[in-house]
Amino acid sequence: MEYREHKGLRTSEVGIGCYALGGAYGSVDVDGFKDMLRRAYELGVSFFDTADAYGDAERLLGEALRPFRDEVLIATKVGIREGARADLSAAYVRAACEASLRNLGTGCIDLYQVHFDDPGTPVEETVGALEDLVRTGKVRHYGVGHLPVERLATYFRVGHVSTALMELSAVARSALTGSLALCRHHDVGAIAFSVTGRGLLTGKIGPDTRFEEGDIRRLDPLFQRERFTSGLRVAGRMAELGARHGRSPVQVAIAWVLAQPGVICALTGPSSVAHLEENVVASGWALPVGELAVLDATFQEEDAWLAGEQWATVVHILSEPLPPEPDEAFTSLVYACETSVQLGLISESGILPLFQELFALREETGPEAGAKLAEMQQALWNLLEP
Repeated sequence: MEYREHKGLRTSEVGIGCYALGGAYGSVDVDGFKDMLRRAYELGVSFFDTADAYGDAERLLGEALRPFRDEVLIATKVGIREGARADLSAAYVRAACEASLRNLGTGCIDLYQVHFDDPGTPVEETVGALEDLVRTGKVRHYGVGHLPVERLATYFRVGHVSTALMELSAVARSALTGSLALCRHHDVGAIAFSVTGRGLLTGKIGPDTRFEEGDIRRLDPLFQRERFTSGLRVAGRMAELGARHGRSPVQVAIAWVLAQPGVICALTGPSSVAHLEENVVASGWALPVGELAVLDATFQEEDAWLAGEQWATVVHILSEPLPPEPDEAFTSLVYACETSVQLGLISESGILPLFQELFALREETGPEAGAKLAEMQQALWNLLEP
Protein backbone atom coordinates (compact mmCIF):
# COMPACT_ATOMS: atom_id res chain seq x y z
CA MET A 1 0.00 0.00 0.00
CA GLU A 2 1.20 3.49 -0.89
CA TYR A 3 0.38 6.55 1.23
CA ARG A 4 -0.23 10.25 0.62
CA GLU A 5 0.20 13.07 3.13
CA HIS A 6 -1.66 16.35 3.26
CA LYS A 7 -1.63 18.87 6.11
CA GLY A 8 -0.61 16.26 8.67
CA LEU A 9 -3.06 13.59 7.47
CA ARG A 10 -1.22 10.54 6.13
CA THR A 11 -3.77 8.41 4.32
CA SER A 12 -3.53 5.13 2.49
CA GLU A 13 -4.19 5.65 -1.22
CA VAL A 14 -7.11 3.22 -0.97
CA GLY A 15 -9.51 3.77 1.91
CA ILE A 16 -12.65 1.99 3.10
CA GLY A 17 -16.07 3.64 3.16
CA CYS A 18 -18.85 2.21 5.32
CA TYR A 19 -21.92 3.44 3.46
CA ALA A 20 -22.89 -0.15 2.67
CA LEU A 21 -22.72 -1.07 6.35
CA GLY A 22 -25.82 1.06 6.86
CA GLY A 23 -27.77 -1.05 4.35
CA ALA A 24 -27.62 1.32 1.39
CA TYR A 25 -27.10 -1.56 -1.03
CA GLY A 26 -29.45 -4.04 0.61
CA SER A 27 -28.79 -6.71 3.22
CA VAL A 28 -25.48 -6.66 5.10
CA ASP A 29 -23.35 -9.52 6.45
CA VAL A 30 -22.04 -7.67 9.51
CA ASP A 31 -19.56 -10.35 10.56
CA GLY A 32 -18.23 -10.60 7.03
CA PHE A 33 -17.89 -6.81 6.86
CA LYS A 34 -15.91 -6.78 10.09
CA ASP A 35 -13.63 -9.51 8.74
CA MET A 36 -13.06 -7.33 5.68
CA LEU A 37 -12.18 -4.31 7.84
CA ARG A 38 -9.62 -6.30 9.81
CA ARG A 39 -8.12 -7.68 6.60
CA ALA A 40 -7.93 -4.14 5.24
CA TYR A 41 -5.74 -3.14 8.17
CA GLU A 42 -3.48 -6.15 7.53
CA LEU A 43 -3.09 -5.00 3.91
CA GLY A 44 -2.05 -1.50 4.93
CA VAL A 45 -5.32 0.40 4.65
CA SER A 46 -5.18 3.21 7.20
CA PHE A 47 -8.22 5.35 6.33
CA PHE A 48 -11.77 4.34 7.28
CA ASP A 49 -14.76 6.59 6.62
CA THR A 50 -18.26 6.39 8.13
CA ALA A 51 -21.09 8.71 9.23
CA ASP A 52 -23.57 9.06 12.05
CA ALA A 53 -26.31 8.79 9.40
CA TYR A 54 -25.23 5.27 8.34
CA GLY A 55 -27.36 3.41 10.86
CA ASP A 56 -25.17 1.46 13.29
CA ALA A 57 -22.04 1.82 11.17
CA GLU A 58 -20.07 3.98 13.61
CA ARG A 59 -20.39 1.48 16.43
CA LEU A 60 -19.59 -1.51 14.23
CA LEU A 61 -16.57 0.22 12.73
CA GLY A 62 -15.29 1.21 16.15
CA GLU A 63 -15.57 -2.37 17.38
CA ALA A 64 -13.71 -3.77 14.38
CA LEU A 65 -10.86 -1.24 14.58
CA ARG A 66 -10.45 -1.19 18.37
CA PRO A 67 -7.43 -3.57 18.52
CA PHE A 68 -5.39 -1.22 16.30
CA ARG A 69 -7.22 2.08 16.78
CA ASP A 70 -4.04 4.15 17.21
CA GLU A 71 -2.61 2.93 13.89
CA VAL A 72 -5.49 4.03 11.66
CA LEU A 73 -7.46 7.17 10.80
CA ILE A 74 -11.20 7.26 11.45
CA ALA A 75 -13.35 9.78 9.62
CA THR A 76 -17.02 10.38 10.30
CA LYS A 77 -19.61 13.00 9.39
CA VAL A 78 -22.15 15.38 10.90
CA GLY A 79 -25.13 17.35 9.71
CA ILE A 80 -28.12 15.05 9.24
CA ARG A 81 -30.69 14.64 12.00
CA GLU A 82 -33.26 11.86 12.12
CA GLY A 83 -35.80 12.40 9.40
CA ALA A 84 -33.09 13.55 6.97
CA ARG A 85 -33.23 17.15 8.22
CA ALA A 86 -30.02 19.12 7.78
CA ASP A 87 -28.59 20.69 10.94
CA LEU A 88 -25.13 22.23 11.20
CA SER A 89 -25.87 24.55 14.11
CA ALA A 90 -23.05 24.85 16.64
CA ALA A 91 -25.11 23.13 19.34
CA TYR A 92 -25.92 20.17 17.11
CA VAL A 93 -22.36 19.80 15.81
CA ARG A 94 -21.04 19.59 19.37
CA ALA A 95 -23.74 17.16 20.51
CA ALA A 96 -23.33 14.97 17.43
CA CYS A 97 -19.57 14.84 17.94
CA GLU A 98 -20.02 13.57 21.49
CA ALA A 99 -22.40 10.88 20.23
CA SER A 100 -19.98 9.83 17.49
CA LEU A 101 -17.11 9.59 19.98
CA ARG A 102 -19.24 7.25 22.09
CA ASN A 103 -20.36 5.19 19.10
CA LEU A 104 -16.80 4.81 17.80
CA GLY A 105 -15.39 4.11 21.25
CA THR A 106 -12.59 6.61 20.78
CA GLY A 107 -11.38 9.77 22.46
CA CYS A 108 -10.67 11.66 19.26
CA ILE A 109 -12.01 11.69 15.70
CA ASP A 110 -9.20 12.00 13.16
CA LEU A 111 -11.33 13.71 10.50
CA TYR A 112 -14.76 15.19 11.22
CA GLN A 113 -16.65 16.12 8.07
CA VAL A 114 -19.68 18.20 7.19
CA HIS A 115 -22.00 15.67 5.57
CA PHE A 116 -24.56 17.81 3.72
CA ASP A 117 -25.29 21.50 3.49
CA ASP A 118 -27.55 23.30 5.95
CA PRO A 119 -28.57 26.55 4.25
CA GLY A 120 -30.23 27.71 7.47
CA THR A 121 -26.97 27.87 9.44
CA PRO A 122 -24.22 30.39 8.64
CA VAL A 123 -20.95 28.78 7.62
CA GLU A 124 -19.18 30.88 10.25
CA GLU A 125 -21.24 29.22 13.01
CA THR A 126 -20.49 25.70 11.81
CA VAL A 127 -16.80 26.44 11.35
CA GLY A 128 -16.64 27.97 14.82
CA ALA A 129 -17.99 24.77 16.35
CA LEU A 130 -15.56 22.63 14.35
CA GLU A 131 -12.62 24.82 15.35
CA ASP A 132 -13.67 24.49 19.02
CA LEU A 133 -13.69 20.70 18.69
CA VAL A 134 -10.16 20.82 17.29
CA ARG A 135 -8.98 23.10 20.13
CA THR A 136 -10.43 20.78 22.77
CA GLY A 137 -8.78 17.73 21.24
CA LYS A 138 -11.97 15.91 20.28
CA VAL A 139 -11.22 16.30 16.56
CA ARG A 140 -7.83 16.37 14.83
CA HIS A 141 -8.89 17.77 11.46
CA TYR A 142 -12.17 18.76 9.86
CA GLY A 143 -13.40 18.57 6.30
CA VAL A 144 -16.47 19.09 4.14
CA GLY A 145 -18.45 17.03 1.68
CA HIS A 146 -21.54 16.90 -0.56
CA LEU A 147 -21.61 20.67 -0.87
CA PRO A 148 -22.36 22.94 -3.81
CA VAL A 149 -19.18 24.50 -5.19
CA GLU A 150 -20.17 27.99 -4.06
CA ARG A 151 -20.68 26.69 -0.51
CA LEU A 152 -17.33 24.90 -0.61
CA ALA A 153 -15.66 28.17 -1.51
CA THR A 154 -17.19 29.82 1.55
CA TYR A 155 -15.94 27.07 3.87
CA PHE A 156 -12.47 27.33 2.35
CA ARG A 157 -12.46 31.09 2.87
CA VAL A 158 -13.84 31.08 6.43
CA GLY A 159 -12.20 28.02 7.98
CA HIS A 160 -9.09 25.85 8.04
CA VAL A 161 -10.50 22.99 6.02
CA SER A 162 -8.20 19.99 5.56
CA THR A 163 -10.20 17.86 3.13
CA ALA A 164 -13.23 17.78 0.87
CA LEU A 165 -15.20 14.63 0.13
CA MET A 166 -16.56 14.30 -3.42
CA GLU A 167 -17.99 11.74 -5.79
CA LEU A 168 -15.44 11.03 -8.50
CA SER A 169 -15.18 8.14 -10.92
CA ALA A 170 -14.84 7.53 -14.63
CA VAL A 171 -18.67 7.64 -14.84
CA ALA A 172 -19.15 10.64 -12.51
CA ARG A 173 -16.64 13.25 -13.60
CA SER A 174 -18.26 16.62 -12.82
CA ALA A 175 -15.94 17.15 -9.82
CA LEU A 176 -12.96 17.47 -12.18
CA THR A 177 -13.93 21.01 -13.17
CA GLY A 178 -15.85 21.82 -9.99
CA SER A 179 -14.99 20.63 -6.49
CA LEU A 180 -11.60 19.11 -7.32
CA ALA A 181 -10.39 22.19 -9.19
CA LEU A 182 -11.44 24.36 -6.25
CA CYS A 183 -9.60 22.07 -3.81
CA ARG A 184 -6.38 22.40 -5.77
CA HIS A 185 -6.71 26.17 -5.78
CA HIS A 186 -7.13 26.29 -1.99
CA ASP A 187 -4.72 23.46 -1.14
CA VAL A 188 -7.47 21.24 0.27
CA GLY A 189 -7.03 17.49 -0.02
CA ALA A 190 -9.69 15.67 -2.07
CA ILE A 191 -11.13 12.38 -0.85
CA ALA A 192 -12.95 10.61 -3.68
CA PHE A 193 -15.87 8.26 -3.05
CA SER A 194 -17.85 5.89 -5.28
CA VAL A 195 -14.66 5.49 -7.30
CA THR A 196 -15.97 2.38 -9.06
CA GLY A 197 -19.29 4.03 -9.87
CA ARG A 198 -21.13 2.08 -7.16
CA GLY A 199 -20.13 -1.10 -8.91
CA LEU A 200 -20.84 0.02 -12.47
CA LEU A 201 -17.13 -0.12 -13.37
CA THR A 202 -16.56 -3.61 -11.97
CA GLY A 203 -17.59 -5.31 -15.20
CA LYS A 204 -20.23 -7.28 -13.29
CA ILE A 205 -23.20 -5.03 -14.06
CA GLY A 206 -24.98 -5.17 -17.38
CA PRO A 207 -28.11 -3.74 -19.02
CA ASP A 208 -30.26 -6.50 -17.53
CA THR A 209 -28.95 -6.23 -13.96
CA ARG A 210 -31.68 -5.92 -11.32
CA PHE A 211 -30.91 -4.72 -7.81
CA GLU A 212 -32.52 -6.11 -4.67
CA GLU A 213 -35.17 -4.26 -2.69
CA GLY A 214 -33.58 -1.58 -0.54
CA ASP A 215 -30.58 -1.11 -2.84
CA ILE A 216 -30.21 2.62 -3.48
CA ARG A 217 -29.09 1.90 -7.04
CA ARG A 218 -32.72 1.16 -7.89
CA LEU A 219 -33.29 4.92 -8.00
CA ASP A 220 -29.74 6.21 -8.51
CA PRO A 221 -29.66 8.35 -11.71
CA LEU A 222 -26.32 6.75 -12.63
CA PHE A 223 -28.22 3.52 -13.33
CA GLN A 224 -31.06 5.13 -15.28
CA ARG A 225 -31.68 5.99 -18.91
CA GLU A 226 -28.82 7.44 -21.01
CA ARG A 227 -26.49 7.79 -18.02
CA PHE A 228 -26.59 4.02 -17.60
CA THR A 229 -26.05 3.49 -21.32
CA SER A 230 -23.04 5.80 -21.29
CA GLY A 231 -21.73 4.26 -18.08
CA LEU A 232 -21.79 0.78 -19.56
CA ARG A 233 -19.79 2.01 -22.56
CA VAL A 234 -17.19 3.58 -20.26
CA ALA A 235 -17.06 0.38 -18.20
CA GLY A 236 -16.34 -1.53 -21.40
CA ARG A 237 -13.44 0.78 -22.24
CA MET A 238 -11.99 0.39 -18.75
CA ALA A 239 -12.23 -3.39 -19.07
CA GLU A 240 -10.41 -3.29 -22.43
CA LEU A 241 -7.70 -1.13 -20.90
CA GLY A 242 -7.33 -3.47 -17.95
CA ALA A 243 -7.02 -6.50 -20.20
CA ARG A 244 -4.08 -4.88 -22.02
CA HIS A 245 -2.23 -4.33 -18.72
CA GLY A 246 -3.21 -7.46 -16.85
CA ARG A 247 -5.44 -5.49 -14.48
CA SER A 248 -9.08 -5.85 -13.51
CA PRO A 249 -11.60 -3.14 -14.49
CA VAL A 250 -11.85 -2.18 -10.80
CA GLN A 251 -8.11 -1.62 -10.54
CA VAL A 252 -8.15 0.57 -13.65
CA ALA A 253 -11.06 2.59 -12.23
CA ILE A 254 -9.27 3.20 -8.93
CA ALA A 255 -5.97 4.02 -10.63
CA TRP A 256 -7.73 6.59 -12.82
CA VAL A 257 -9.08 8.38 -9.74
CA LEU A 258 -5.69 8.31 -8.01
CA ALA A 259 -4.13 9.82 -11.14
CA GLN A 260 -6.17 13.02 -10.72
CA PRO A 261 -4.03 15.79 -9.13
CA GLY A 262 -5.24 16.73 -5.68
CA VAL A 263 -6.77 13.38 -4.74
CA ILE A 264 -5.27 12.03 -1.50
CA CYS A 265 -7.46 8.95 -1.05
CA ALA A 266 -9.82 6.80 -3.11
CA LEU A 267 -12.61 5.45 -0.91
CA THR A 268 -13.86 2.01 -1.86
CA GLY A 269 -16.71 -0.01 -0.40
CA PRO A 270 -15.80 -3.67 -0.84
CA SER A 271 -18.45 -6.19 0.19
CA SER A 272 -16.01 -9.04 0.80
CA VAL A 273 -12.36 -9.80 1.53
CA ALA A 274 -11.91 -10.89 -2.09
CA HIS A 275 -13.16 -7.52 -3.37
CA LEU A 276 -10.94 -5.72 -0.89
CA GLU A 277 -7.84 -7.61 -2.01
CA GLU A 278 -8.62 -6.76 -5.61
CA ASN A 279 -9.03 -3.07 -4.75
CA VAL A 280 -5.81 -2.53 -2.82
CA VAL A 281 -3.68 -3.80 -5.71
CA ALA A 282 -4.56 -0.57 -7.52
CA SER A 283 -2.39 1.39 -5.08
CA GLY A 284 1.07 2.08 -6.47
CA TRP A 285 0.13 1.28 -10.07
CA ALA A 286 -0.15 4.19 -12.48
CA LEU A 287 -1.96 4.26 -15.78
CA PRO A 288 0.36 5.17 -18.68
CA VAL A 289 0.07 8.82 -19.70
CA GLY A 290 -0.98 7.85 -23.20
CA GLU A 291 -3.83 5.71 -21.86
CA LEU A 292 -5.03 8.59 -19.69
CA ALA A 293 -5.15 10.81 -22.78
CA VAL A 294 -7.22 8.20 -24.65
CA LEU A 295 -9.65 7.99 -21.74
CA ASP A 296 -9.96 11.78 -21.65
CA ALA A 297 -10.92 11.77 -25.32
CA THR A 298 -13.49 9.05 -24.64
CA PHE A 299 -14.99 11.06 -21.80
CA GLN A 300 -15.28 14.17 -23.97
CA GLU A 301 -17.22 12.18 -26.56
CA GLU A 302 -19.51 10.75 -23.88
CA ASP A 303 -20.12 14.17 -22.33
CA ALA A 304 -21.08 15.64 -25.69
CA TRP A 305 -23.50 12.78 -26.37
CA LEU A 306 -24.96 12.91 -22.87
CA ALA A 307 -25.61 16.65 -22.93
CA GLY A 308 -28.02 16.38 -25.82
CA GLU A 309 -29.70 13.19 -24.68
CA GLN A 310 -30.18 14.33 -21.10
CA TRP A 311 -31.71 17.66 -22.01
CA ALA A 312 -34.30 15.88 -24.13
CA THR A 313 -35.00 13.45 -21.28
CA VAL A 314 -35.47 16.22 -18.70
CA VAL A 315 -37.93 18.00 -20.99
CA HIS A 316 -39.84 14.75 -21.53
CA ILE A 317 -40.01 13.93 -17.80
CA LEU A 318 -41.25 17.38 -16.86
CA SER A 319 -43.63 18.06 -19.76
CA GLU A 320 -45.33 14.67 -20.15
CA PRO A 321 -47.57 12.84 -17.64
CA LEU A 322 -45.58 10.98 -14.99
CA PRO A 323 -45.71 7.17 -14.84
CA PRO A 324 -48.78 6.01 -12.87
CA GLU A 325 -46.70 4.01 -10.38
CA PRO A 326 -45.37 6.33 -7.63
CA ASP A 327 -42.01 4.51 -7.49
CA GLU A 328 -41.41 5.06 -11.20
CA ALA A 329 -42.59 8.67 -11.01
CA PHE A 330 -40.31 9.34 -8.03
CA THR A 331 -37.29 7.81 -9.80
CA SER A 332 -37.98 9.90 -12.90
CA LEU A 333 -38.12 13.12 -10.88
CA VAL A 334 -34.90 12.28 -9.04
CA TYR A 335 -33.25 11.81 -12.42
CA ALA A 336 -34.61 15.15 -13.65
CA CYS A 337 -33.38 16.95 -10.52
CA GLU A 338 -29.84 15.62 -10.60
CA THR A 339 -29.53 15.96 -14.36
CA SER A 340 -30.73 19.57 -14.29
CA VAL A 341 -27.92 20.38 -11.86
CA GLN A 342 -25.35 18.49 -13.96
CA LEU A 343 -26.37 20.39 -17.06
CA GLY A 344 -26.08 23.71 -15.24
CA LEU A 345 -29.78 24.45 -15.64
CA ILE A 346 -30.26 24.90 -11.87
CA SER A 347 -27.74 25.43 -9.09
CA GLU A 348 -27.40 22.83 -6.34
CA SER A 349 -28.43 25.35 -3.72
CA GLY A 350 -31.41 26.39 -5.85
CA ILE A 351 -32.80 22.90 -6.19
CA LEU A 352 -32.03 21.64 -2.67
CA PRO A 353 -35.34 22.70 -1.02
CA LEU A 354 -37.38 21.04 -3.77
CA PHE A 355 -35.20 17.92 -3.66
CA GLN A 356 -35.75 17.61 0.09
CA GLU A 357 -39.52 17.92 -0.42
CA LEU A 358 -39.35 15.26 -3.10
CA PHE A 359 -37.48 12.80 -0.87
CA ALA A 360 -40.08 13.28 1.84
CA LEU A 361 -42.57 11.68 -0.60
CA ARG A 362 -40.41 8.60 -1.22
CA GLU A 363 -42.48 6.21 0.89
CA GLU A 364 -45.90 7.56 -0.04
CA THR A 365 -48.26 5.55 -2.26
CA GLY A 366 -51.73 5.88 -3.72
CA PRO A 367 -53.57 8.69 -5.53
CA GLU A 368 -52.44 11.38 -3.09
CA ALA A 369 -48.79 10.48 -3.73
CA GLY A 370 -49.37 10.81 -7.47
CA ALA A 371 -50.89 14.26 -7.03
CA LYS A 372 -48.00 15.45 -4.83
CA LEU A 373 -45.42 14.11 -7.28
CA ALA A 374 -47.21 15.95 -10.09
CA GLU A 375 -46.88 19.13 -8.03
CA MET A 376 -43.14 18.47 -7.67
CA GLN A 377 -42.95 17.95 -11.43
CA GLN A 378 -44.55 21.33 -12.06
CA ALA A 379 -42.36 23.05 -9.47
CA LEU A 380 -39.21 21.72 -11.12
CA TRP A 381 -40.47 22.73 -14.55
CA ASN A 382 -41.11 26.25 -13.20
CA LEU A 383 -37.51 26.43 -11.97
CA LEU A 384 -36.24 25.55 -15.45
CA GLU A 385 -38.36 28.11 -17.28
CA PRO A 386 -36.58 31.41 -18.04
